[in-house]
Amino acid sequence: MKYDVIIIGSGAAGLTAAISLAEKHSVLVLAKGSLTGGSTAWAQGGIAAVLDAGDTFDNHIEDTMVAGSGLNRRETVEFVIENAPEAIERLVQMGVPFNKDADALHLTREGGHSHRRIVHVDDATGWAVQEALLNTARANPNITLQPHRAAIDLITGKHEEKFSGAGHIWGVYALNQKNGKVETYTAKATILASGGAGRCYLFSTAPRGATGDGIAMAWRAGARIANMEMMQFHPTCLYNHEVKNFLITEAVRGEGGHLKIPDGYPGGGTRYMPAVDKRKELAPRDIVARANDHEIKRLGLDYVHLDISHQNADFVRRHFPNIYDKLIGLGIDMTKEPIPVVPAQHYTCGGVLIDLNGRTDLPGLYAAGEVSESGLHGANRLASNSLLECFVFGEAAARDIIERWEILEDVPAIRPWDESRVTDSDEEVIIKQNWTEIRRFMWNYVGIVRTTKRLERAQNRIELLKQEIADYYANFRVTTDLIELRNLLQTSELIVRSALERKESRGLHFNTDYPNVIAQVRDTILVP
Repeated sequence: MKYDVIIIGSGAAGLTAAISLAEKHSVLVLAKGSLTGGSTAWAQGGIAAVLDAGDTFDNHIEDTMVAGSGLNRRETVEFVIENAPEAIERLVQMGVPFNKDADALHLTREGGHSHRRIVHVDDATGWAVQEALLNTARANPNITLQPHRAAIDLITGKHEEKFSGAGHIWGVYALNQKNGKVETYTAKATILASGGAGRCYLFSTAPRGATGDGIAMAWRAGARIANMEMMQFHPTCLYNHEVKNFLITEAVRGEGGHLKIPDGYPGGGTRYMPAVDKRKELAPRDIVARANDHEIKRLGLDYVHLDISHQNADFVRRHFPNIYDKLIGLGIDMTKEPIPVVPAQHYTCGGVLIDLNGRTDLPGLYAAGEVSESGLHGANRLASNSLLECFVFGEAAARDIIERWEILEDVPAIRPWDESRVTDSDEEVIIKQNWTEIRRFMWNYVGIVRTTKRLERAQNRIELLKQEIADYYANFRVTTDLIELRNLLQTSELIVRSALERKESRGLHFNTDYPNVIAQVRDTILVP
């Protein structure tokens, strides 16, 4: 199945690129699950852009650099921020119903921002953006949307019928989940827009499909990967065996919620944040997340308590109606009892290394959004810059492909996927066991606070699993679970390797063996 351009991922970055490319080219958009199953639709916040008369590009640039602990690439920060107003205008033209004050867009302010510059649609901006982009894409005859296709591997020179040795990317092999067949999709250009790797961890706010697929595929194909140690954690995610990705907003702490040690343990029922930071529960996310992690590890807890039951019950229900209803459905009344919470992985700041055109190291391969490392976020992402990056780099990649179309090479003859040597597995328990093991040791050893010994323990376990998973993959027909397991392990290895290479604590990476920030600012770049 041949197209001009293939896009892996149907979120903000992928659909933005598809809509621009479809003016001149045939585009295929592949989604692993449903077309709305990625992180974009889950985004509660908004999009950062300089739109107020009292704000400037320089202010937004400085805020982004400070949040990123100086690891950002300044030219990228300038590029994204200067293109932000245009990106917002395109969304307005597509019908995104941003909140307004009179005739102007309503701007909110979030942590780390020096001015009001967050455009939003109530507290469900991501869903509104996803819906507008999908409606626009569906209306374009040049765009083919294919859900339920799990990408397995990028098509490289080794898959050509006559190997040219060019190292080009020609598309992707993907599993059709409806019939179990592996399909071959080819194109002159391929864009990775597959999201992050949050599901490497036991607790994450990321959707179920965030298993680092694009990062792992790009690495196996020969692309460089950067700054994978920079994993952002949110301090308060609901601890529940059924619901593992429900955020308890910072506003609960803002309205007087207290973090406490659970009853039955030393210090049970008492607060610990006053001894950690003068801002107590309102300290920055990384400080609160590390404090929660410390108490959990120190006492061997499963969770800590977030308690707002001392506030007036009507006040709590009025301020947090959605959270209240969700918790009541799980048997927790936040007006009468504390909420069990854990820190949770929230965003992957590292990824596939790209330039300002979205190009990777590999000819024909582009990347945009959370799968990439553009230099925008550095060592810590500033709030509401994530969706912005998707729009700007989705558009940049599309523009570069259009401008360079005539010099992009035509697709050679490609070998189809070979399933003749594999059989169906009767040992699916292996996948479940390995998946659980990876996520647990990544959480315990490569989480918010790290030590060299913990990282080495994680590395040893990865080495033990590599051969077992490789053997399983070589002998049995692929399933989505097997594809994800293979990518989880590969991405976890990249995170651990990156963390071991950084001999300092900067931004999101905190290693107690190297607690200081070193003078030399450098990216952690892994080369296949």
